[in-house]
Amino acid sequence: MKRARSGFTLIEVLVAVTILAVGVVAMAGSSAAVTRMIGRGKIETRAAQLATRQAEALRLTAYSTTPRCTALADGGPTPTSRVTLSWTVVVTGTGRTVTVSATYGTARGTSTQVLTTYIEC
Repeated sequence: MKRARSGFTLIEVLVAVTILAVGVVAMAGSSAAVTRMIGRGKIETRAAQLATRQAEALRLTAYSTTPRCTALADGGPTPTSRVTLSWTVVVTGTGRTVTVSATYGTARGTSTQVLTTYIEC
């Protein structure tokens, strides 16, 4: 009479544990990268938001003077919540070209986002 054998052999268990360990290590490594990406995305979004806000403030300043655009001038650096803003105003035809730079620190040094807009005077 033959006995039915059920279960796993030692080799099958070792192979399964090895595959599982490789998967867990890969997930742990990628979670650290995802955390860094989220942090960088947060500061990049903040820098873009502050640059846009500054450009709109300059547009409001330009439109609130008579004649228009007489109060616009270069400015900065203005440090604001881990982001430093600076801007330049260049006369272009009948308007002004405004370039706002947002500089912030990252793990690999500093990074800068540049926003350029045109204000009709």
